[in-house]
Amino acid sequence: MTRTFGGIRAVIIDLDGTMLDTAHDFRVAVNRMRDELGLAHLTLATIISFVGKGTENLIRRVLAVDYAPEAAALHYDAALASYQSHYLSINGDHTEHYPDVREGLQALKDKGLRLACVTNKPIAFAEPLLEKTGLRDFFDIVYGGDSLPKKKPDPAPLLQVCADFNLTPSQVLAIGDSANDAQAARAAGCPVLIVPYGYNHGEAVQNIDSDGIVPTLLAAANLIFTKN
Repeated sequence: MTRTFGGIRAVIIDLDGTMLDTAHDFRVAVNRMRDELGLAHLTLATIISFVGKGTENLIRRVLAVDYAPEAAALHYDAALASYQSHYLSINGDHTEHYPDVREGLQALKDKGLRLACVTNKPIAFAEPLLEKTGLRDFFDIVYGGDSLPKKKPDPAPLLQVCADFNLTPSQVLAIGDSANDAQAARAAGCPVLIVPYGYNHGEAVQNIDSDGIVPTLLAAANLIFTKN
């Protein structure tokens, strides 16, 4: 049984695979980039297994399907530029909210909690996507994968949010969909919940070291008890 949480003052929430199903945006942008390189399209499942550790890692994994390391390095800059251009052109067009995301965010706000979105997605992609999907106004802070010198699974972005909110890590709950989120939270000293429907590199979320698995953000909100 998942525990309940008292004394929480803020929540850090991941983006892709936690709030938004962006799988088909990744598919379209990656395969348009591969078209330019004369490469065959990859399946959605293959692409999603590469998601979660930032754009640079995604492109390296995509190129490694076809190229040896030396050849992949030669194509990397052009592939990255192509992917970024295509992603910006379709950002959010094929994206859907996961169930109870808006309801969960509203429930967290209704409890008086401050919210931050911390994602490994570049900030130039993350901010417009949050705006387009109507979620931006829920968040006091948004950090992308390139907003700070380090990204998840490094704890630095989570610790920065704690500092921004002038809270201790134990007062800040993290919610994500992958081992990256849990590892960052554990290293920062934040409690962490995992949703089961996202992009955990093709691995079972039950194997993640977390404080529980919740079916939705609304379910997570219902586990938090604040002190007034």
